[in-house]
Amino acid sequence: MLTANQARDQRRETVMDDKELYERGLKLRVEMFGREAVDKRMNAFGEFGKPLQHIINAYAYGDVWQRSALPSAVKSLVMVAMMAAAGHQNELRVHLKGAVKNGCTAEQIQEVLLLLTLYCGIPAANEAHRIATEVLSEAKGA
Repeated sequence: MLTANQARDQRRETVMDDKELYERGLKLRVEMFGREAVDKRMNAFGEFGKPLQHIINAYAYGDVWQRSALPSAVKSLVMVAMMAAAGHQNELRVHLKGAVKNGCTAEQIQEVLLLLTLYCGIPAANEAHRIATEVLSEAKGA
């Protein structure tokens, strides 16, 4: 059984670890999507959204995206597939931009979307192709 001081120290370590995860995640998120896009998303829901943004920064980008078993480009392609399959167009756009930033080619993105067509249906694939075409055109112009 922990003493009160040990429990307090353990909580303090957890908070510090959580803060480190948050900072590391925020840094990666800005590298992938750009400061302006991250700021916009982090402020979209005001104070109400701060706990959500903390979870996204600390655990999605500070922990899971930092793991080394899959390269970032592969993680991006997985995210593109999942967001397209789930019909989350806004998140799909974000992760398509991240995929381009992480070095995914138009051909790789196209292959993922063709698999989506077979396994998730033509309506999902049509919308995903539309968004991908816009994002890839924007990336060429940048």
